[in-house]
Amino acid sequence: MSIKKILSPKKRGRVYPERNRRVFVGMSGGVDSSVAAYLLKKQGYDVVGVFMRGYNIDNCQERDAEDARRVAEYLNIPFYVWDFEKEYKEKVVDYMIDGYKKGLTPNPDVMCNKEIKFGLFFERAMKFGADYVATGHYVKRVTCSLYPVTKKAKSEDRNRRYMLQVARDTNKDQSYFLWALNQEQINKSLFPLGDLLKPEVRKIAKKIGVSTAEKKDSQGVCFLGMVNIKEFLKKYIPEKIGDVLNLAGEKIGEHNGAWFYTIGQRSGVGNLKHQKGQKNHKPLYVVSKDIKKNILVVAEGGDNEELYKEEVRLDECNFVFSKLQVTSYKLQVLARVRYRQPLFPAVLVREKKGWKLEFLKPQRFVAEGQSAVIYDQKGTMLGGGVIV
Repeated sequence: MSIKKILSPKKRGRVYPERNRRVFVGMSGGVDSSVAAYLLKKQGYDVVGVFMRGYNIDNCQERDAEDARRVAEYLNIPFYVWDFEKEYKEKVVDYMIDGYKKGLTPNPDVMCNKEIKFGLFFERAMKFGADYVATGHYVKRVTCSLYPVTKKAKSEDRNRRYMLQVARDTNKDQSYFLWALNQEQINKSLFPLGDLLKPEVRKIAKKIGVSTAEKKDSQGVCFLGMVNIKEFLKKYIPEKIGDVLNLAGEKIGEHNGAWFYTIGQRSGVGNLKHQKGQKNHKPLYVVSKDIKKNILVVAEGGDNEELYKEEVRLDECNFVFSKLQVTSYKLQVLARVRYRQPLFPAVLVREKKGWKLEFLKPQRFVAEGQSAVIYDQKGTMLGGGVIV
């Protein structure tokens, strides 16, 4: 697709045709949110840029805030910095630390979106007169056919409902982190990058000359910056020597704390005696953890059957599709249990004690505390929950 076609609203069609509606754009200082702000302004929105100051331990957000300010100035839009550092520490960082202490593998990105970007930021923007908020997430917002719009309804009538759908760029799709959003938040949120590929976004940034065009994408947990997550957790969770066992229950080494490891982890499993002097040993993967006894159980080879699960139970579920909120239900769905995993077929089952997700084929590296997100056959996100 050519840049000319990408930049031309007439040729691409106007997804959001309401001119002069006010939208507060969360600008992170990266190329994605920069292009999102530009596209919305080009479509006729009254754009306001906001940098959300969160908890950060390597001071990289000071540079990010300055990058966002420069882009806002270049686009000639108002720009503000909103301080959510205290709330971010309480709602995202502490949540992650507590999860690891319990032996889980928590997902701070889901909590950041729920509590900060589409929580505090969303609420404050609405109080300040926003019609919408927007971000640089790679996800589509689509009209929900379950709520038909009447013939007399205008483009953003109260009868219209929206849902989220997998982005065109499946390698960058971020719907996995947005399952906790409710209907009101989705209705009043815009995602301009949903129909674009990442290379197209960078081409737009270069074409319009924004300073973030060549900026690298952030990696890992957002508030850690260049700090290793294990080193960060050591400040809050003490190291403690424990046993590494094989599937036969035999001790084959030691580790420095079961809570530092995740299911399916391969590297850095511990000091393994049976591997010393062996050049061609099979790689070991974490199969299970016993936090009370501080034990890791590992299996040889990435295809070991102990690394697979046939079903999981879900807690803290949120479903945008309201018909799922019933006492007994079975639904054929597509799902993923980790970020960037290809969608796979599953059955969502409603039981008396909660929800269960049954896999048509066993899935590997399923970790408690991570999110299971479900979709329909078209890739429309129905909701999700936390694996327990």
